[in-house]
Amino acid sequence: MADAAVHTAGELEAVRRADGESRSLAASLPRLVLEARRIANNVIHGLHGRRRAGPGESFWQYRRFATGEPAQNIDWRRSARDDHLYVREQEWEASHTVWLWPDRSPSMAFASKKARDSKLERALIVTFALADLLVDGGERVGIPGLMNPTSSRNVVDKMAQAIIHDTTTRASLPPAFVPSPLSEVVVFSDFWSPIDEVRATLNGLSSTGAHGTLVQVVDPAEETFPYSGRIEFVEPEGAGVVTAGRAETWAADYVARVELHREHIRAETRRRGWLFPIHNTDRSAAELLLYLHSGMAANKGGQIGRRA
Repeated sequence: MADAAVHTAGELEAVRRADGESRSLAASLPRLVLEARRIANNVIHGLHGRRRAGPGESFWQYRRFATGEPAQNIDWRRSARDDHLYVREQEWEASHTVWLWPDRSPSMAFASKKARDSKLERALIVTFALADLLVDGGERVGIPGLMNPTSSRNVVDKMAQAIIHDTTTRASLPPAFVPSPLSEVVVFSDFWSPIDEVRATLNGLSSTGAHGTLVQVVDPAEETFPYSGRIEFVEPEGAGVVTAGRAETWAADYVARVELHREHIRAETRRRGWLFPIHNTDRSAAELLLYLHSGMAANKGGQIGRRA
């Protein structure tokens, strides 16, 4: 009976602490916004962006005239400067929507000593930075159930305010919604939810053919299980408390279960053509941002092909 009381008290304290971390996020949002913009600026210098030739009003580039093209495509003023014929191309301006979902549930507040940020902070930093880059590239960005898609230059401020004033339950997975076929969806979460819940969410998001990425944000301690001796593990979202007499004996089984869970998610994403990268919070946020932005730039070429 005494043990049960201790476990209950420990569980309540863990839930209260995790909930407090997420609710006090408003105080740290200015720092996260600044960090996101710093990372976005660093990344964008190494990229050519998502601009490309296509229907639009802004000048893009001149290119050589190709045999078989209609003669009316030739820009005679530019061609008169040398011995070649040139075509004037406009910039492709058909923007599409990118939905970003940062998991803000209590489990995301966890941070071990080796982590640079908590999982929650890292998810928000990369969400804000990616939104900034996408809007700079002419895209529209929204948060499912929280913020309608916008191409506003102050998109990060809008997202931060939407998060601060959100009074709904902090769910681990995005709410049910149906993105358009040409949309992209990026979900940042630790994805420790039961595989049936992950599968159901993925079914809904991909039902129209939208492309997406599930980014698993994990703490280094969740990868290696660096615990030994008597340890009390508390699930911050109300699933209970587990006490290990010799935690080190659980490591092999834990790692195997984590890999099995991930393999289930990989199978689901692979079948739909989605991506499932894993990001540790002891690594650079810029590394993940570069991966996501570059992947979207490549995928946009596929979007153009599907439209054609």
